[in-house]
Amino acid sequence: MQYEVTHTTRFSYEAPVSRCLNEVHLTPRQLPLQQVLQTGIQVEPSPAFLRHRKDYFGNDVSTFAVIDVHHSLTATAKSLVEVRRAEDEILSTISWEDARESIAAIEDDSTLEASEFLYASPYVPAVVDIGAFARETFTPGRPLLDAATELSHRIHDEFNYDPKATSIDMPLADVLRKRRGVCQDYAHVMIGALRSLRLAARYVSGYVRSGPKVQGAQASHAWVSVFVPGAGWIGFDPTNDVMPTDGHLTLAWGRDYGDVTPVKGVTLGGGGQTVAVEVYVKAVQGTSEV
Repeated sequence: MQYEVTHTTRFSYEAPVSRCLNEVHLTPRQLPLQQVLQTGIQVEPSPAFLRHRKDYFGNDVSTFAVIDVHHSLTATAKSLVEVRRAEDEILSTISWEDARESIAAIEDDSTLEASEFLYASPYVPAVVDIGAFARETFTPGRPLLDAATELSHRIHDEFNYDPKATSIDMPLADVLRKRRGVCQDYAHVMIGALRSLRLAARYVSGYVRSGPKVQGAQASHAWVSVFVPGAGWIGFDPTNDVMPTDGHLTLAWGRDYGDVTPVKGVTLGGGGQTVAVEVYVKAVQGTSEV
Protein backbone atom coordinates (compact mmCIF):
# COMPACT_ATOMS: atom_id res chain seq x y z
CA MET A 1 0.00 0.00 0.00
CA GLN A 2 1.31 3.43 -0.97
CA TYR A 3 0.31 6.64 0.76
CA GLU A 4 0.71 10.32 0.04
CA VAL A 5 1.07 12.21 3.31
CA THR A 6 0.92 15.97 3.77
CA HIS A 7 1.50 17.44 7.24
CA THR A 8 1.18 21.23 7.52
CA THR A 9 1.78 23.29 10.67
CA ARG A 10 0.94 27.01 10.66
CA PHE A 11 1.99 29.46 13.37
CA SER A 12 0.38 32.90 13.57
CA TYR A 13 1.90 35.45 15.98
CA GLU A 14 0.36 38.43 17.76
CA ALA A 15 3.55 40.48 17.32
CA PRO A 16 6.52 40.28 14.93
CA VAL A 17 9.04 37.49 15.43
CA SER A 18 12.60 38.56 14.76
CA ARG A 19 13.95 35.00 14.52
CA CYS A 20 13.09 31.40 15.37
CA LEU A 21 14.73 28.01 15.56
CA ASN A 22 12.68 24.85 15.07
CA GLU A 23 13.12 21.07 15.11
CA VAL A 24 10.68 18.70 13.40
CA HIS A 25 10.12 14.94 13.30
CA LEU A 26 8.14 14.78 10.06
CA THR A 27 10.18 12.39 7.89
CA PRO A 28 8.96 8.75 7.90
CA ARG A 29 11.47 6.08 8.90
CA GLN A 30 12.97 3.57 6.48
CA LEU A 31 12.00 0.14 7.82
CA PRO A 32 11.96 -3.44 6.51
CA LEU A 33 8.21 -3.14 5.84
CA GLN A 34 8.15 0.62 5.14
CA GLN A 35 9.95 2.34 2.28
CA VAL A 36 10.09 6.12 1.88
CA LEU A 37 9.87 6.75 -1.87
CA GLN A 38 9.81 10.55 -1.72
CA THR A 39 10.00 13.07 1.10
CA GLY A 40 10.65 16.76 1.60
CA ILE A 41 10.00 19.71 3.90
CA GLN A 42 9.13 23.26 2.83
CA VAL A 43 9.24 26.27 5.15
CA GLU A 44 7.76 29.73 4.64
CA PRO A 45 9.26 32.30 5.08
CA SER A 46 12.39 30.88 3.51
CA PRO A 47 14.75 29.61 6.23
CA ALA A 48 18.34 30.70 6.65
CA PHE A 49 19.20 26.99 6.78
CA LEU A 50 17.43 23.62 6.72
CA ARG A 51 19.54 20.72 7.97
CA HIS A 52 18.86 17.03 8.42
CA ARG A 53 20.32 14.54 10.89
CA LYS A 54 19.61 11.33 12.79
CA ASP A 55 18.75 11.59 16.47
CA TYR A 56 19.78 9.18 19.23
CA PHE A 57 16.96 6.76 18.34
CA GLY A 58 17.73 6.79 14.62
CA ASN A 59 14.83 9.06 13.70
CA ASP A 60 15.18 11.60 10.90
CA VAL A 61 15.15 15.13 12.32
CA SER A 62 15.09 18.41 10.42
CA THR A 63 16.24 21.70 11.95
CA PHE A 64 15.65 25.13 10.44
CA ALA A 65 15.95 28.80 11.37
CA VAL A 66 14.18 31.89 10.09
CA ILE A 67 16.14 35.05 10.86
CA ASP A 68 14.00 37.58 8.99
CA VAL A 69 11.14 39.37 10.76
CA HIS A 70 7.89 37.47 10.21
CA HIS A 71 4.31 37.36 11.49
CA SER A 72 3.56 33.75 10.55
CA LEU A 73 5.40 30.52 9.83
CA THR A 74 4.34 27.47 7.83
CA ALA A 75 6.16 24.11 7.74
CA THR A 76 4.86 21.51 5.28
CA ALA A 77 6.17 17.95 5.01
CA LYS A 78 5.16 15.81 2.04
CA SER A 79 6.03 12.13 1.66
CA LEU A 80 5.21 9.17 -0.54
CA VAL A 81 5.49 6.00 1.53
CA GLU A 82 4.97 2.32 0.79
CA VAL A 83 3.95 0.10 3.71
CA ARG A 84 3.76 -3.69 3.41
CA ARG A 85 1.91 -6.13 5.64
CA ALA A 86 4.08 -8.70 7.42
CA GLU A 87 3.75 -12.13 5.85
CA ASP A 88 4.86 -14.15 8.87
CA GLU A 89 2.60 -14.67 11.85
CA ILE A 90 4.06 -13.61 15.18
CA LEU A 91 4.69 -16.77 17.19
CA SER A 92 5.92 -16.29 20.73
CA THR A 93 4.68 -17.88 23.91
CA ILE A 94 7.32 -16.42 26.22
CA SER A 95 5.80 -15.41 29.54
CA TRP A 96 6.04 -11.80 30.62
CA GLU A 97 8.18 -12.82 33.61
CA ASP A 98 10.66 -14.66 31.36
CA ALA A 99 10.72 -11.70 28.99
CA ARG A 100 11.47 -9.39 31.91
CA GLU A 101 14.32 -11.63 33.08
CA SER A 102 15.76 -11.85 29.57
CA ILE A 103 15.85 -8.06 29.23
CA ALA A 104 17.29 -7.61 32.72
CA ALA A 105 20.07 -10.09 31.94
CA ILE A 106 20.94 -8.23 28.71
CA GLU A 107 21.44 -11.47 26.88
CA ASP A 108 22.26 -9.91 23.49
CA ASP A 109 22.31 -6.64 21.55
CA SER A 110 18.54 -6.58 21.13
CA THR A 111 17.88 -6.84 24.87
CA LEU A 112 20.55 -4.20 25.50
CA GLU A 113 18.68 -1.81 23.20
CA ALA A 114 15.37 -2.73 24.79
CA SER A 115 16.69 -2.08 28.29
CA GLU A 116 16.78 1.64 27.53
CA PHE A 117 12.98 1.63 27.41
CA LEU A 118 12.42 0.18 30.89
CA TYR A 119 12.65 3.41 32.82
CA ALA A 120 10.44 6.34 33.68
CA SER A 121 10.63 9.30 31.29
CA PRO A 122 9.34 12.89 31.38
CA TYR A 123 5.85 12.12 30.04
CA VAL A 124 5.70 8.61 31.53
CA PRO A 125 6.81 8.98 35.16
CA ALA A 126 6.47 6.24 37.73
CA VAL A 127 2.85 6.29 38.97
CA VAL A 128 1.81 4.04 41.87
CA ASP A 129 -1.70 3.31 40.59
CA ILE A 130 -0.52 2.28 37.14
CA GLY A 131 1.23 -0.78 38.55
CA ALA A 132 -2.03 -2.04 40.02
CA PHE A 133 -3.74 -1.32 36.70
CA ALA A 134 -1.17 -3.47 34.88
CA ARG A 135 -1.25 -6.37 37.34
CA GLU A 136 -4.95 -6.93 36.67
CA THR A 137 -3.91 -8.24 33.26
CA PHE A 138 -0.40 -9.57 33.79
CA THR A 139 -1.21 -12.61 35.88
CA PRO A 140 1.53 -15.14 36.77
CA GLY A 141 2.88 -17.14 33.83
CA ARG A 142 0.77 -15.42 31.20
CA PRO A 143 2.35 -15.08 27.72
CA LEU A 144 3.60 -11.54 27.13
CA LEU A 145 1.84 -11.13 23.78
CA ASP A 146 -1.45 -12.37 25.20
CA ALA A 147 -1.25 -10.00 28.17
CA ALA A 148 -0.17 -7.01 26.04
CA THR A 149 -3.09 -7.63 23.69
CA GLU A 150 -5.55 -7.61 26.58
CA LEU A 151 -3.93 -4.52 28.11
CA SER A 152 -4.38 -2.66 24.81
CA HIS A 153 -8.00 -3.88 24.66
CA ARG A 154 -8.68 -2.73 28.23
CA ILE A 155 -7.33 0.76 27.60
CA HIS A 156 -9.46 1.01 24.46
CA ASP A 157 -12.59 -0.08 26.34
CA GLU A 158 -12.06 1.63 29.70
CA PHE A 159 -10.92 5.04 28.41
CA ASN A 160 -12.99 7.58 26.50
CA TYR A 161 -11.44 9.18 23.43
CA ASP A 162 -12.01 12.88 24.05
CA PRO A 163 -9.74 15.55 22.45
CA LYS A 164 -11.31 18.25 24.63
CA ALA A 165 -10.56 16.46 27.90
CA THR A 166 -6.78 16.59 27.79
CA SER A 167 -3.62 18.33 26.68
CA ILE A 168 -0.14 16.96 26.20
CA ASP A 169 0.86 18.54 29.53
CA MET A 170 -1.75 16.62 31.54
CA PRO A 171 0.03 14.39 34.09
CA LEU A 172 -0.17 10.65 33.49
CA ALA A 173 -1.78 10.14 36.91
CA ASP A 174 -4.63 12.45 35.90
CA VAL A 175 -5.17 10.63 32.61
CA LEU A 176 -5.33 7.32 34.48
CA ARG A 177 -7.78 8.74 37.00
CA LYS A 178 -10.09 10.49 34.54
CA ARG A 179 -9.99 7.68 31.97
CA ARG A 180 -10.11 10.23 29.14
CA GLY A 181 -7.68 11.40 26.51
CA VAL A 182 -6.36 11.00 22.99
CA CYS A 183 -3.91 8.66 21.28
CA GLN A 184 -0.87 10.15 23.04
CA ASP A 185 -2.52 9.55 26.41
CA TYR A 186 -3.54 6.00 25.51
CA ALA A 187 0.04 5.26 24.44
CA HIS A 188 1.54 6.80 27.58
CA VAL A 189 -0.82 4.79 29.83
CA MET A 190 0.09 1.52 28.11
CA ILE A 191 3.80 2.31 28.21
CA GLY A 192 3.59 3.24 31.89
CA ALA A 193 1.76 0.02 32.71
CA LEU A 194 4.35 -2.11 30.91
CA ARG A 195 7.32 -0.31 32.44
CA SER A 196 5.83 -0.71 35.92
CA LEU A 197 6.43 -4.45 35.37
CA ARG A 198 9.97 -3.83 34.05
CA LEU A 199 8.94 -4.58 30.48
CA ALA A 200 10.37 -2.56 27.60
CA ALA A 201 7.94 -0.31 25.72
CA ARG A 202 8.51 2.63 23.41
CA TYR A 203 6.32 5.42 22.01
CA VAL A 204 5.73 5.43 18.25
CA SER A 205 4.50 8.46 16.33
CA GLY A 206 3.05 8.39 12.85
CA TYR A 207 -0.21 8.30 10.96
CA VAL A 208 -3.09 5.88 10.56
CA ARG A 209 -5.24 5.38 7.50
CA SER A 210 -8.81 6.57 7.93
CA GLY A 211 -11.63 4.06 8.10
CA PRO A 212 -14.85 3.24 9.93
CA LYS A 213 -14.52 3.94 13.65
CA VAL A 214 -10.80 4.76 13.32
CA GLN A 215 -9.61 7.35 15.86
CA GLY A 216 -6.59 9.50 15.13
CA ALA A 217 -6.89 9.52 11.33
CA GLN A 218 -6.04 12.70 9.40
CA ALA A 219 -3.89 13.82 12.34
CA SER A 220 -0.67 12.83 14.05
CA HIS A 221 -1.20 9.43 15.67
CA ALA A 222 0.60 7.47 18.36
CA TRP A 223 0.84 3.85 19.42
CA VAL A 224 3.09 1.52 21.42
CA SER A 225 5.83 -0.96 20.59
CA VAL A 226 6.55 -3.78 23.06
CA PHE A 227 9.79 -5.72 23.07
CA VAL A 228 9.33 -9.50 22.93
CA PRO A 229 12.62 -11.45 23.28
CA GLY A 230 13.09 -13.66 20.24
CA ALA A 231 10.42 -11.83 18.22
CA GLY A 232 11.53 -8.20 18.42
CA TRP A 233 9.38 -5.09 18.73
CA ILE A 234 5.64 -5.70 18.34
CA GLY A 235 3.17 -2.86 17.82
CA PHE A 236 -0.12 -2.22 19.64
CA ASP A 237 -2.56 0.62 18.95
CA PRO A 238 -4.73 0.90 22.08
CA THR A 239 -6.65 3.86 20.65
CA ASN A 240 -8.10 1.63 17.93
CA ASP A 241 -7.63 -1.75 19.65
CA VAL A 242 -5.55 -3.18 16.79
CA MET A 243 -2.03 -4.34 16.06
CA PRO A 244 -0.55 -1.98 13.43
CA THR A 245 -0.17 -3.40 9.94
CA ASP A 246 -0.03 -1.65 6.55
CA GLY A 247 -2.58 0.93 7.69
CA HIS A 248 -0.07 2.57 10.03
CA LEU A 249 2.83 4.77 8.85
CA THR A 250 5.75 5.19 11.24
CA LEU A 251 7.46 8.56 11.64
CA ALA A 252 9.62 8.13 14.73
CA TRP A 253 9.96 6.43 18.09
CA GLY A 254 11.36 7.25 21.50
CA ARG A 255 10.69 7.03 25.22
CA ASP A 256 7.56 9.20 25.03
CA TYR A 257 5.98 12.10 23.14
CA GLY A 258 8.76 14.48 24.12
CA ASP A 259 11.35 12.53 22.12
CA VAL A 260 9.34 12.67 18.87
CA THR A 261 7.37 15.93 19.02
CA PRO A 262 6.31 16.68 15.41
CA VAL A 263 7.20 20.39 15.58
CA LYS A 264 8.85 22.33 18.39
CA GLY A 265 11.05 25.38 18.68
CA VAL A 266 11.84 28.76 20.19
CA THR A 267 11.04 32.26 18.98
CA LEU A 268 12.34 35.71 19.76
CA GLY A 269 9.33 38.02 19.98
CA GLY A 270 5.88 37.12 18.74
CA GLY A 271 3.86 37.53 21.94
CA GLY A 272 1.01 35.01 21.89
CA GLN A 273 0.57 32.54 19.05
CA THR A 274 -2.00 30.27 17.49
CA VAL A 275 -1.15 26.94 15.90
CA ALA A 276 -3.13 25.13 13.20
CA VAL A 277 -2.23 21.62 12.05
CA GLU A 278 -3.57 19.84 8.97
CA VAL A 279 -2.74 16.24 8.11
CA TYR A 280 -3.87 14.43 4.97
CA VAL A 281 -3.18 10.73 4.41
CA LYS A 282 -4.26 9.47 1.01
CA ALA A 283 -3.99 5.87 -0.17
CA VAL A 284 -2.80 5.88 -3.76
CA GLN A 285 -2.30 2.17 -4.47
CA GLY A 286 -4.02 -1.04 -3.38
CA THR A 287 -6.38 -1.52 -0.48
CA SER A 288 -5.76 -1.81 3.22
CA GLU A 289 -7.62 -2.12 6.47
CA VAL A 290 -6.47 -0.80 9.80
